[in-house]
Amino acid sequence: MRKDILEGLQREVYSRCLKETNKFGMGCYYHIAAVVRNAEILADRLGADKEIVMVAAWLHDIASVTDYSLYEQHHIHGAEMAYGILRAYDYNDERIALVQGCIKKHRGSLGMERGSIEELCVADADAISHFDNVPSLLYLAYVRNGMGMEEGREFVRNKLTRSFRKLSAGSAEHYKEKYEKVMEVLS
Repeated sequence: MRKDILEGLQREVYSRCLKETNKFGMGCYYHIAAVVRNAEILADRLGADKEIVMVAAWLHDIASVTDYSLYEQHHIHGAEMAYGILRAYDYNDERIALVQGCIKKHRGSLGMERGSIEELCVADADAISHFDNVPSLLYLAYVRNGMGMEEGREFVRNKLTRSFRKLSAGSAEHYKEKYEKVMEVLS
């Protein structure tokens, strides 16, 4: 595993998240770091190429963090940006293509079929990461969106329910207890 790339990507994502141009604030960094942690767990569990999964997890939201105008198509733009970033590390073109596939197919809301176990790991890790960032979701509901107590709680519960439903059957089984505990707290 190329630790130089993983450490470099972590620094790169962190520095981009600090910039004023990042409309998501530092909450996005914590989301991405949670995606990386969950992607590593799923890669071990499912026998995926851990390096590909972790590199893709660090880069899956790079376009929307860099330029908010790219948000709607951030999976496409992020895959394009990943090429240049990874070539700077002399990363192999074949492996870059695998990372790009993971980035292109990470968005559960688009209902894309995953063509590899690595793509599945990144998409599932992205969905489950919301359970590791409940405070950020509450902040979004109450502070950014100005919701009242009940409305904000329902907003977060609905977001988490949608995220859980996006998981593959195997990941849903693995994370079921976590989902139930978080939902219980929000009841």
